Amino acid sequence: MVVVDDEPLVRSGLRAILGSATDIGVVADCGGAEAVMTVARHRPEVVLLDIRMPDVDGLTVLTGLAAMTPPPAVAMLTTFDAGEYVDRALRAGAAGFLMKNASPEQLLHAVRVLAGGGKVLAPEAAGPVIGAYLTSAPADDAARLVSALTERERHVLALVGRGMSNRAIAGRLHLAHGTVKDHVSALLAKLGGINRVQAAVIAERAGMLDPSPGARR
Repeated sequence: MVVVDDEPLVRSGLRAILGSATDIGVVADCGGAEAVMTVARHRPEVVLLDIRMPDVDGLTVLTGLAAMTPPPAVAMLTTFDAGEYVDRALRAGAAGFLMKNASPEQLLHAVRVLAGGGKVLAPEAAGPVIGAYLTSAPADDAARLVSALTERERHVLALVGRGMSNRAIAGRLHLAHGTVKDHVSALLAKLGGINRVQAAVIAERAGMLDPSPGARR
């Protein structure tokens, strides 16, 4: 994987955390100006990309990475005040959002999910990410989209909207992990082949994030 951030100290810290795992290898780190060239040279499966950098911003880098064949899975490193970038990042193909102050455990888990083809949305980032997207994205008929889902799929979608992983959802709903994975795949397809972050936005728009949505069976 490759780490892209304008601050060398941040890059060093991320490399130290990621390097502590035997199943994760960081092949390079760099600032925004060198990012596309560095990723093209190393062809990593995963890129952690700062969403806001002074030399070349993360959205410009993301556009360049998305044009690669095949493109890497890119998770944007964000802060609570970066909401104005969220809509463009989602539309440019970001595979998720991680807080820059994520714990080592959250970071390692997220990278493994990304490497496996999944999407990530840190629970701490769910509110700011969804809120920013709602204020900037065109409105659509979320209720109509959700109505095509089964009752179980709607319960699962509500928990996806809260930033929960498949494993966490399985524990909440007392289902097998594989069953939840199947439900998530099905509902994402029914919602138009979207990713988990976009599904979370639809859940918010449809009013599904009221307290304790997972308590209903």
